[in-house]
Amino acid sequence: MYEKRNYRESFSGSNLIFFDAAVMETDLKIGADKNLGAIAYKWIVEYRKQLEEYIRFQPLFLTSLEPIIPMSPCPYIVKRMCEAAKKAGVGPMAAVAGAFSELVGLKLLEDSKEVIIENGGDLFIKSDSIRKIGIYAGKSPLSWKIAMEIRPEKTPLGVCTSSGTVGHSLSFGRADAAVIVSKDTFLADAVATATGNLVKDAGDIEKGIGFASSIEGIDGVIIIVGDKMGIWGDIKLSRW
Repeated sequence: MYEKRNYRESFSGSNLIFFDAAVMETDLKIGADKNLGAIAYKWIVEYRKQLEEYIRFQPLFLTSLEPIIPMSPCPYIVKRMCEAAKKAGVGPMAAVAGAFSELVGLKLLEDSKEVIIENGGDLFIKSDSIRKIGIYAGKSPLSWKIAMEIRPEKTPLGVCTSSGTVGHSLSFGRADAAVIVSKDTFLADAVATATGNLVKDAGDIEKGIGFASSIEGIDGVIIIVGDKMGIWGDIKLSRW
């Protein structure tokens, strides 16, 4: 998560109402047809309860930096987090922000035609119109200079970002932004973490893209280090 979340001030959408829903560390910025804050809050509480109860059952789920096999029985959110972590080669909690974005987003789509959820730099999007997502890359000169164009037919979609220079989330790399696009927001989050871990400097951009693009289910990759950027996949960029 980014410390001051100033990037949230850039959220807009003339046909959407934006509101917050937060429970402890889970802090969502949401855009929808109407204010569905009470429903979002309800599902954040429910999914947090499922995770917290499961972690008491298998504490390793919370702390492992490597994939683990979930114990049976387990909630759907745990199963999906473990599956994403296995594909990316990271611990299951690397998928937690994407998990909440997608699962809460799907619940809100029962009451709203369009939903955008942001959770610490990880987004779930279902849109009926073209949307632009500005890319925040800390002190990189490319930060807020470019945007991804998301077409409605590509949604619902997950767009997740990991950074080794911004925020408090654990990263073993130094990428200013490792952005991953996937229909599976759990997977996008886990692979963003794993990709960010690989990139120590600009010379690792190609390696990071090679890794992320090799994973089934990943549709696009953007890696920014300083003034250098690499792009792969189904991504259309424009000026922000």
